[in-house]
Amino acid sequence: MQETKANRHTATSLYRHRFLFAGILCLLALCLLNAQGQNGNDGGPKKTRVDLLYADEAQADKEARPDVQVLIGSVKLRHDSMYMYCDSALIYENINSVEAFGNVRMEQGDTLFIYGDYLYYDGMSQLAMLRENVRMINRQTELTTDSLDYDRVRDLGYYFMGGQLADSVNVLTSVWGEYSPTTKLAVFNHEVELTNPRFVLTSDTLKYSTQTKVATILGPSDIVSDKNHIYSERGVYDTTTEQAELLDRSVLTNEGKKLTGDSLFYDRLNGYGEAFDNVQLNDTVNRNMLTGDYCFYNELTGNALATRRAVAVDYSQGDSLFMHGDTLRLVTFHLDTDSMYREMRVYHKVRAYRTDVQAVCDSLVYSTKDSCMTMYKDPILWQGYQQLLGEEIKVYMNDSTIDWAHIINQALAVEQMDSVHYNQVSGKEMMAYFEAGEMRQVDVNGSVLVVYYPIDDKDSTMIGMDYTEGGFLRMLLKDRRMERGSFIGKASGTMYPMDQIPPDKWRLPSFVWFDYVRPLNKEDIFNWRGKKSGETLRKSDRKPPATPRDMHIERTKK
Repeated sequence: MQETKANRHTATSLYRHRFLFAGILCLLALCLLNAQGQNGNDGGPKKTRVDLLYADEAQADKEARPDVQVLIGSVKLRHDSMYMYCDSALIYENINSVEAFGNVRMEQGDTLFIYGDYLYYDGMSQLAMLRENVRMINRQTELTTDSLDYDRVRDLGYYFMGGQLADSVNVLTSVWGEYSPTTKLAVFNHEVELTNPRFVLTSDTLKYSTQTKVATILGPSDIVSDKNHIYSERGVYDTTTEQAELLDRSVLTNEGKKLTGDSLFYDRLNGYGEAFDNVQLNDTVNRNMLTGDYCFYNELTGNALATRRAVAVDYSQGDSLFMHGDTLRLVTFHLDTDSMYREMRVYHKVRAYRTDVQAVCDSLVYSTKDSCMTMYKDPILWQGYQQLLGEEIKVYMNDSTIDWAHIINQALAVEQMDSVHYNQVSGKEMMAYFEAGEMRQVDVNGSVLVVYYPIDDKDSTMIGMDYTEGGFLRMLLKDRRMERGSFIGKASGTMYPMDQIPPDKWRLPSFVWFDYVRPLNKEDIFNWRGKKSGETLRKSDRKPPATPRDMHIERTKK
């Protein structure tokens, strides 16, 4: 090959511009070579020579740099199974290394291609350092960056000044990253972002498989889509099936509902999530919450279920109401329509506690359609010194506070005066009306029986006992105590002095005081205490007479 003046000028220019950088690299390589020589054959990579296969022109200065070859034009090199192409190159024979310039390309088989503007390749360590406009292509995966180091021994490429990895499904960017063509695994650190047509995942540390399209979350991460948001610090997310298995108190948020658990499974395509251990499903819009050790939530249907120490918490009124049952189920009807309403179903062994009201029953249903909570099978409701019970209790709410309650069949109201004396009222049904959460009025209808102890206003002592029978009674209350009552229609009664009360009049036939089953605090709701033998109600077949409210509703329907 003949040397032309232009070629000599090009080679000299390349030689001068890269001399300092090459010198530094050579010094590092010589140190590595010396260390390898001292270690002898340590089982490391096989040390073969970088071979020149072709160049339009080759130059050498045997006096100044006898170990350096200058190659110009269509350069082709090979080291083992790796082929290298470039516009020009410098071969350092003593350290078995190469500097390549312009249109650099590395090829290994038909699966790995690396491009860049500059390459330094150390044949001893088999480390390639590519700079400017770097691309690593491995089948459908492409890594782009301005600075890439590729270790052929470990088959690992890594960047450290920002880069992007893209496959057929996702695009990932980060400040630092590495990718192995053999294992198809990539690791990313600092300002990581995985972009998918349906969501964006941002993280501090992320591991990703271009083969399975599974992202392994190793640090604080957020997965955001149009409808929901996931926060997790550890777990896996399959970007094709959009299923996630998350740990360490991960959080799923969907339209004001936040599902949190020690571990969480989420299927975005089917729209449901499951949480395990120390679970919370928090509705920040309606200010209520489900807790337990297992919770299921379907965002497509609006249905949810909680079990294993399940608790429904309503905190809309400041003083939270805690309700426990074996199973809590939330059912949504006519989702995303103007007719939408929800039912909260709690069963079995239901216990509820708030500082001003407590309740026990076998099961209950609360419907947002009519804001009514219906308590079934031996229900009991307490407020202060008042106890209300019957075969069935309906509690109607107004803006999350009790408006009125309807006690159906075998209704009994008991007020504790002291450890011996109780005001008592029984009837077929009762309507209890509330103001600002306080019971103010109780109407009793049908076969009404009353045991009542009037109080002397002067010394607050009991005057006697009033025993009365009638058809309809209205009682007024103040400070959670019976203040006065009056019968409407025919009634008959007797006032007994305190020392002349007949033994059979102290208690009504249906009297019972269930203080031993009453929830004492929010922790006591988990301690089920059944009624004593003989104190449970036998459900009757009779229907309560229609109330004025019922008749008004029927007239409205007609």
